[in-house]
Amino acid sequence: MKHAIAIVLFLALYAAAPRRIVSLSPNMTEILYDIGAFNEIVGISDYCTYPPAVSKLPSLGGWHNPNLEKLAVLHPDLVILDEGQAPFVQDNLKKLGFQVLTTPDHTIQDVYGAISALGNATGHPMEAARLVASTRADLLRISRKTAGARKPSVVLIVDRTPGTLRDLYTATEGGFLAELVELAGGRIAVAPAKGGYGKLSKEDLLAANPDIILDFIHGAKSRFAGDPMEAWKEMPELKAVKAGRVRGVNEDFVPHASQRIVQTAELFARLIHPEVR
Repeated sequence: MKHAIAIVLFLALYAAAPRRIVSLSPNMTEILYDIGAFNEIVGISDYCTYPPAVSKLPSLGGWHNPNLEKLAVLHPDLVILDEGQAPFVQDNLKKLGFQVLTTPDHTIQDVYGAISALGNATGHPMEAARLVASTRADLLRISRKTAGARKPSVVLIVDRTPGTLRDLYTATEGGFLAELVELAGGRIAVAPAKGGYGKLSKEDLLAANPDIILDFIHGAKSRFAGDPMEAWKEMPELKAVKAGRVRGVNEDFVPHASQRIVQTAELFARLIHPEVR
């Protein structure tokens, strides 16, 4: 009897699941792929790069300004956003009559919540539960590898004016990137800021004087782009610069709050503790 009820519930859930999904967030597209809902995606944003098969899907424009006319032509029965996008596009989508799902993406716990929410919304709750469990287990494994090591101070630069140290923005406590630095055996050297990100002056950076600087590198990758680390010669007095411990980070998964935080944690662990294997 219980088995029969479970089958009926599964069939009802499957029948109600959306068949045409637009995912405007790279985080959400990555989650949809790993819970088995990728085949239902009919449109993405310009920033969705994983899995490689997204290159075959229609792109609807930027993260905060998708082309709503192109979106309407796709007739989605669900449009998925992350919480950061919602203030820019959610109201317009709802006015046009689209079903919208918005999920938070600030913390590691939010990532687990997003995976579960997408699993329930798309008819893949069991796959989502397995993905949450495997992500938790992998992060625990990484944290155990560096648990006994000294925790160097780290500044994680998430944006700056290319070629300079102007307009520095950094990850702080309260966001998943800072959590991943801590999990990988480092400690964030700057003060907390709202939302897990803050602007950083050169004076603030000098006061923090971190052991390690992890620096997101944006822009073209070509022999004409110059050395992205050249700008750090402006501050030779920093410990990280003196010790040659400024590390460029250009992997596309790093800014994404999805199950790929495992790859980010592994990367951070290698950069912060190269001696740990």
